[in-house]
Amino acid sequence: MRLKKPIVASPDQVKIKREGEYAIIEYADRSIMTAQIKIGPEISEMSDEEILEFHNRLVEIREEMVAEYEHIAVEIPEGRPQIKCHTLADQWTPRGSVLRCVIGDGGFEEGPIFYIDDEELDLWQFGRLLSTYAGWGMRIVFVPDDRLTEQPPIEVRDPDDSN
Repeated sequence: MRLKKPIVASPDQVKIKREGEYAIIEYADRSIMTAQIKIGPEISEMSDEEILEFHNRLVEIREEMVAEYEHIAVEIPEGRPQIKCHTLADQWTPRGSVLRCVIGDGGFEEGPIFYIDDEELDLWQFGRLLSTYAGWGMRIVFVPDDRLTEQPPIEVRDPDDSN
């Protein structure tokens, strides 16, 4: 199960621990992820209430930033490389936030192959490429391989329901 992001909490909803310069905020609701906040040496002088107030303010700031954020997906123009290889990290990374690729069948042993530009990535390499955006959401739209640059109309419905 994917955990929910931390929320503004009251003292009865969390357990606060200190580990060095960090505050660990554990929610009683296990569906909410634990928050780890670096406060610094002043943590030793702070009460649990002050730590929770600090945590709640960070959550409020994050929520304000999310509300104001306008995402514009960047698609690399056709003919320009969409991905680049980082040899030190031993992985491919996307140069933009839209990827055009073709899925191939590498057979039972190899699994799917992903063709991006002139590169051929196996499932593991493709997964590492996607992990660049860990924590983000992703929409996948399947299109014919000769229409990768077109934005198809999207119809929201259950395909098992009759039109």
